[in-house]
Amino acid sequence: MSLITVERIKLFSTRSPYWCLALVPVLGLGITLLVSLVDRGSAASLETSQAWVNFAISIVMVMAALSVTTEYRFGTIRSSFLAVPSRSGLLLAKCVLLAVLSFLIVEVTSVASYLLARAVHGPGSTDAAFALTSSTDYRVIWGPGVIAAVAAVLAIAVGILIRQSAGAIAVVLLWPLLVENLFNLFGDFGRDLQPWLPFSASTAFYSGDSGFGRAADAAPNWWQGGLVFLGTAVVLLILALASAKRRDA
Repeated sequence: MSLITVERIKLFSTRSPYWCLALVPVLGLGITLLVSLVDRGSAASLETSQAWVNFAISIVMVMAALSVTTEYRFGTIRSSFLAVPSRSGLLLAKCVLLAVLSFLIVEVTSVASYLLARAVHGPGSTDAAFALTSSTDYRVIWGPGVIAAVAAVLAIAVGILIRQSAGAIAVVLLWPLLVENLFNLFGDFGRDLQPWLPFSASTAFYSGDSGFGRAADAAPNWWQGGLVFLGTAVVLLILALASAKRRDA
């Protein structure tokens, strides 16, 4: 717990975490309100109340990547490694802290967005569109928080491997927004593979069975998508911890 406390003090000694943590609910509730009011709310539903999730995950990944690269930039990671014998323990404490923060801010925003959409939806949408009647419906609400926590760990791993803020941020933003979508240009093989790439697969975890994560017949189901994303984060974290042990700070 002392390592997590130290990491918390270091994290909130800079302004970027405050901005990132504030931007998630502002962006999430803003998008939800717009979606709920467009066309008098006729398209508002449980899933559209979570249309902001991909943007929020990008924000928490930037925050997580900066939590590492900023330390390398200003040399504070060197002092931390001198004070704590176990580099892996120190970096894992950072992962736990960022994962919990990311889960809490995204999950609170997810529940608030659902309540907001249900309160302001227009006459074209019915209360049945927001009913929580199955496990899938509940997963649409709690799934974003889980994916955000894993995404934070993945971003920390990228930050440890690259060490430069600009490079790490470029990777965590371009990977889900551009690189995986380019596979659609590679014929049938690329189109079949694209739903199984980490960030594309992760959308299946917090989407409904007919939602935005199940557009292709060959797409993974919710637990397959979650495992692909979790496995990618674990592999990258193992590589990052091994790199941190071998390289000078």
